Amino acid sequence: MNCAETHERVVLAAYGELPDDQDHALAQHLQGCAACREEQEQLMALKTLASAYPVHHPDANLVARSRRRLEDSLDAIPPKRWYDRVADWMTRTANGLQAAPVAACLLLVAGAGLGSMGGYWYAQRPALNGQIGNAKSIPAMEPKPVAEPPKDFTGTDVAGISGIVRRPDSNEIEVTYNQIEPRTMHGTLENQQIRQLVMMASENGTTPTVRDKSIELLAAECSSGHGCQGASAQGASIRDALMVALRYDRSATVRQKALSGLQPYVAEDMDVRNAVLEALLNDPDAHVRSAAITMLQPVEADTSVRQVLSTVALSDQNSNIRNASRVVLRRVSEVQ
Repeated sequence: MNCAETHERVVLAAYGELPDDQDHALAQHLQGCAACREEQEQLMALKTLASAYPVHHPDANLVARSRRRLEDSLDAIPPKRWYDRVADWMTRTANGLQAAPVAACLLLVAGAGLGSMGGYWYAQRPALNGQIGNAKSIPAMEPKPVAEPPKDFTGTDVAGISGIVRRPDSNEIEVTYNQIEPRTMHGTLENQQIRQLVMMASENGTTPTVRDKSIELLAAECSSGHGCQGASAQGASIRDALMVALRYDRSATVRQKALSGLQPYVAEDMDVRNAVLEALLNDPDAHVRSAAITMLQPVEADTSVRQVLSTVALSDQNSNIRNASRVVLRRVSEVQ
């Protein structure tokens, strides 16, 4: 066993994953190699140090959303064509045939056969092109406008939201979504189907522009006090969508819009307050953190708010935010 193999087996042995038949060979190598023994000692010391710290597991909702987005992304990958799969197989096989001359010869023969088939297929292309050229052209498929939501609409067969536009001088919103074919639906946010599509766009919009527009519409709905009250499931779901965008969206503009939509509910809804406090502590954008401080003014005397402000006043990288936190803390102390 050489040192390169030992590096990998030392790691497996440290975590109890090394097969029993390899354990004896590893022990023999370590007896005669001081460098590998030192590496093993360092790894065990690092493992002991790491075990002294608690393990923080991700939020279950974040894991579920991430898994669903991963599955959607994998489903969107087009399947490989047969010759792409053959090329991948030949590449992987060739990497393992450096010490196998007989198998390499067989691979060469197979490659020659595939090359002959490819040449025959290429020779037939002019005839096929001529047939295709004589066929009638097929027009591109355009989204079908739908003035009213279809009665059988459920949202379960929507593949993605590709566009959101507010009609000028009107409360009408035009949402373009992809099904088997692109479709368009018109209506206000009071319409259940329109609301459902906009909610889907806030999390799974096909472009950042669509997500931005959907959060803007939901935030405006909450700021105006329409359809965002916690008494209804729809109102609570809009707040949930805004809190998800505030916590996880990569666009600082989207996070700021989500923050503005949640502002009317920071005093009455503890979940909203906690989301704003998380943004103040963890958001990478200074404008979002500064807006969070301003937004917390109605509840600045709350114990949890004062604790977060104290942390930010000492540790935030931005001096303006540290100073703003200290001003709020002084004002609260004077009032009390």
